[in-house]
Amino acid sequence: MTSMTVRPAPDLPRRPEGPLPAPRPRENRLRALDGLRLVAALMVAAYHYGGRGGDITQSWGSSAQHQFPTLHTYFSYGCLGVQVFFVISGFVICMSGWGRPLKSFFASRASRLLPAYWAAVLLVTAVFALPMVAYKALSPSDVLVNMTMLQMPLGVDRVLGVCWTLWAEVRFYALFALCVVLPGASRRRVIMFCAGWTLAAAITQAAHQPLLDVVFMPEYASYFIGGVGLYLVHRDRRDVYAWGIVAVSFLIGQHYAVQSLWNVSDPHAFAHRTSLGIMLVVAFGFVAVAAIALGWLRWANWRWLTVAGALTYPFYLVHEHLGWVVIKVLHRDLGLPSAVTFALTLAVMLTLAWLLNRFVEDRLTPRLRTALNKTL
Repeated sequence: MTSMTVRPAPDLPRRPEGPLPAPRPRENRLRALDGLRLVAALMVAAYHYGGRGGDITQSWGSSAQHQFPTLHTYFSYGCLGVQVFFVISGFVICMSGWGRPLKSFFASRASRLLPAYWAAVLLVTAVFALPMVAYKALSPSDVLVNMTMLQMPLGVDRVLGVCWTLWAEVRFYALFALCVVLPGASRRRVIMFCAGWTLAAAITQAAHQPLLDVVFMPEYASYFIGGVGLYLVHRDRRDVYAWGIVAVSFLIGQHYAVQSLWNVSDPHAFAHRTSLGIMLVVAFGFVAVAAIALGWLRWANWRWLTVAGALTYPFYLVHEHLGWVVIKVLHRDLGLPSAVTFALTLAVMLTLAWLLNRFVEDRLTPRLRTALNKTL
């Protein structure tokens, strides 16, 4: 959910430790990373539309199991797109924070996240407030709290179902900013950050202290850390410490994914994911980002991937709740087949994402970044 513009990364000799000078002009773009972000977003959308129960049943008029008798099991793995996002985020945040002062890092993150987020919160609230829409809108007070992106720790109902992932992202940004960006990024400092966070997350799991859970996020830390390790690999593919970080992060990450999503013992589960299937999807996220870090997907340099990357974040924000509304209209009101409804809903949400990118992000993001860089 962040910008992908980067420097080229050939095999580099060891850099001197300590803060680095300002980065050189960024010359090319990892377009394959843009494409992977869209793949992860479509995975999550498939899960929300056909891989779970809950409110989507009201939209379809029956369980998604009946709408997609075979595919619903595969769609149920789509929730792991979030873990893929977190690995990508670790890579991108380390990349964007390297050699950048704290003020610039904060301005970049805030201006990237907030404009589309504010627009999505207001749009979903407005649609859910329509008389013909059957879903409950939040109170004005709760909507205002949602504008801060702090509704999760404050215990306020969410306007956007996916915003819990943004709360995890924000905590990662804060940890990285305090431990790496503020003192100045260096290879040694990043390695110590990864090692320290891994150990702190493990201790947190054993301590059963809610405050530590909030700060160190043991369930999700390994994905962010793995992405950071992969950026070190991008800088120097011979870095043994970087590969060690990636390997340990995968081993821990697959454990948490299986622990939280393997539901074989629940006879009433919507779909029974296998532990092997969960491990393979987590491995896909790590391997795909590793392939990009190593330059193996440099050939995937199509311009349309840049557009795909730009649409991913607004699509991710609006696709779930507004998708419910579109599915109901297309399937129950107009009687379109399930497969056609599924495809058209994705198309409508991607079109809406393009509008948000074109008329909200393109206009507000540079202005907010400039204002924050001037005033902080």
